[in-house]
Amino acid sequence: MGYKIAIVGATGNVGREMLDILHERGFPADTVVPLASRRSQGKEVSFGDKTLAIKALDSYDFSDTDIALMSAGGDISKEWSPKIAAQGCVVIDNSSAWRYDADVPLIVPEVNADAIEGFRKKNIIANPNCSTAQLVVALKPLHDRAKIKRAVVSTYQSVSGAGKEGMDELFNQTRAVFVADPIENQKFQKRIAFNVIPQIDVFMEDGYTKEEWKVLAETKKMLDKDIKVTCTAVRVPVFVGHSEAVNLEFENEITPDEAREILREAPGCLVVDNPEEETYITPYECAGEDATYISRIREDATVENGLAMWVVSDNLRKGAALNTIQIAELLVNRGLLEAKAAA
Repeated sequence: MGYKIAIVGATGNVGREMLDILHERGFPADTVVPLASRRSQGKEVSFGDKTLAIKALDSYDFSDTDIALMSAGGDISKEWSPKIAAQGCVVIDNSSAWRYDADVPLIVPEVNADAIEGFRKKNIIANPNCSTAQLVVALKPLHDRAKIKRAVVSTYQSVSGAGKEGMDELFNQTRAVFVADPIENQKFQKRIAFNVIPQIDVFMEDGYTKEEWKVLAETKKMLDKDIKVTCTAVRVPVFVGHSEAVNLEFENEITPDEAREILREAPGCLVVDNPEEETYITPYECAGEDATYISRIREDATVENGLAMWVVSDNLRKGAALNTIQIAELLVNRGLLEAKAAA
């Protein structure tokens, strides 16, 4: 017997991506149930060659459901994840609601798969922030080889990280520029068309934004609490794909050539790096792809044992939906979850 999967927030960008990836990867699900708010009840979403009708979250019984994939925002997750988990359904949450809870494992399967054993404490597993997910996939194999002491990260994050509203705002503002219509800011703090915004999420007391703090806190939780991390997070006028300029200081010596070879063999990584031919990756080229791409690997001569590199990934996939499905696969493949129907 296969598993019964519920997707909470199935009408959103990430929810739809989850449906696509579940089908693409052949996840062993006998039943997939898309859930959303009552105003979306009855609407339809695609799952492979099937069309599924949206059901209302607040009236759905999770007692016979094995896994709930949550992508409906932090407030909804805080309210509903404990209720769902109490019915014996494992929650894999894509919001920030549970990432910093000591009793909830924060998982990127290529990085800290063994931590998933701790899911039984609350029956909840957290998916990391989209920019952190791709970052730690690239950092993990290098950390294992030479031990990272410090990471300086500058992100260039696409508007899809802000949901459909963010994508619509970039489209509408870009069109308005060309037809000389007024520019309206609704989702973002400032105009995003033909501009960059050095603010993602709210500012904190220390001057950093919440998005920048997430990168620090989540990297430490998943990779190594002793790594020093600083981040500047920037929203850019790109529809899909987050990019990161990363400068690393290592405890031990490591050359750019060694880093390339390590990353070429690392799970989830794809090195596209040939300066002589001006070969590197951009977010446009990574859209729709599963890998974390690494380019422009070079020495950072400003510190001892330093490297600099460029990291790009599709934020809707590895940064959100794909990683969530990989966590579900990890539960199944390690025999940590038996389908209720089979039981």
